[in-house]
Amino acid sequence: MNETTTIRTINELHPSAGPIYFIGVGGIGMSALARYFVSRGFTVAGYDKTATPLTAQLEKEGVKVHFDDNPSMVPEMVQLVVYTPAVPKDHREWQLCKDKGYPLLKRSEVLGLISNGSFNICIGGTHGKTTTTTMVAHLLRATGYGCNAFLGGISGNYDTNFWSDSRNVSVIEADEYDRSFLRLSPDIAVISSMDPDHLDIYGTEEAMQEAFIAFAARVKKGGTLLSRFGLKRGQELVADTHLTYSRQNSSADIYAANVVMENGGYRFDLITKDSRLGGLVLHMGGMHNVENAVVAVAIAHLLGIDHDAIRKALADFKGVKRRFEYIIPPLQGFATSPVIFIDDYAHHPTELKALISGAKALFSGKKCTVIFQPHLYSRTRDLTDDFAESLDLADEVLLLPIYPARELPIEGVSSQLILDKMKLPARQVLDKDALIRFLQQQFLPGLQNGMPEVLITAGAGDIDALVPVIKNILTKA
Repeated sequence: MNETTTIRTINELHPSAGPIYFIGVGGIGMSALARYFVSRGFTVAGYDKTATPLTAQLEKEGVKVHFDDNPSMVPEMVQLVVYTPAVPKDHREWQLCKDKGYPLLKRSEVLGLISNGSFNICIGGTHGKTTTTTMVAHLLRATGYGCNAFLGGISGNYDTNFWSDSRNVSVIEADEYDRSFLRLSPDIAVISSMDPDHLDIYGTEEAMQEAFIAFAARVKKGGTLLSRFGLKRGQELVADTHLTYSRQNSSADIYAANVVMENGGYRFDLITKDSRLGGLVLHMGGMHNVENAVVAVAIAHLLGIDHDAIRKALADFKGVKRRFEYIIPPLQGFATSPVIFIDDYAHHPTELKALISGAKALFSGKKCTVIFQPHLYSRTRDLTDDFAESLDLADEVLLLPIYPARELPIEGVSSQLILDKMKLPARQVLDKDALIRFLQQQFLPGLQNGMPEVLITAGAGDIDALVPVIKNILTKA
């Protein structure tokens, strides 16, 4: 077995020296890095276990992707192997790369190398980080300020999770999974939430909070930390400048005022210690997204960007794929379908609570039906009661079987666990085929005439593959 070499700076890599290989290339964070290397002229190839629209797009952009664990598909003379921490250690391609002595780095390590030496805006938190990161990156791009963007979702404005710019500023989604964000060196950092998650990695809520405290400590000297007002252990988050933000709490340093719901979105003013930025418009549902917009606009303000430019850019923000995404929006729902259809990545109880509460506030008086696919056996086991409480906010819930992702089944853990804890009468567990039959044979015929009802699909697994199927059923109704 060869001794594995390592890479200490990104400048050690050169397009002529060999390909960059990804194990798990279809992941949202991994694909952003693949696009980074493609943009710099490298040959990029990779493995993923499942073909998706994202892997198809990567192939169009020049990435060679295959979907079986086949060591013969690994190119020769690989400069660097980038792998997801979710890859099992018995993965044959991973073992081959290790045996050949190729440099093996986790995604977070590569992102740390890429951003070393740039001005970094790093957005962390168990919820809200993808939308906030994408908002910040959009505000900087649309106002002409410029940035490099490494996103954890697909921007609705640009249909990508990565772009580059000549300005040496990077906007980065700071992922807490596997303590990945501790590889980053922020100049500006955001912590939106520290709710318990990834307990398969951290063990306890306290250990996870310690990781966020360590992330705050990584803010560079003279840098700025923005944390959501009222975080548990928020007083332990320390940086040279520490500002708090809130949806509407005036005790925070930065907050929204005069919030008005309109056309499935919001109008509001931003209040900071030294200014008032009025007339902001967000065309995105959910009051939690107003809070995300508060900190995103605050960052643009801190960077000295013109307020009129910020106002226009925010109004032009088209959201993030699968973050309170209107598949059939309110106006279209009235015209062509009996349902307003929303799709969201929510896979944690706090996210589900914000999603359902936001939809019911925007569309009060309408029945709200939620189709939820739990993600991970361990998360379902650890947070069963919280899932049940959040889902009980809906009027009807259809639970799909658990999406296992990187996990093997855990005895006694299934979607039925959540169902048994719920109090809502209208609830059931259905597989995908039964769900489609239910929508066609019971849901649609049961719709009331007149005002559209609200249907939400939620989850971080493969439920997104059902979205176009469901949309087709609803629009043909």
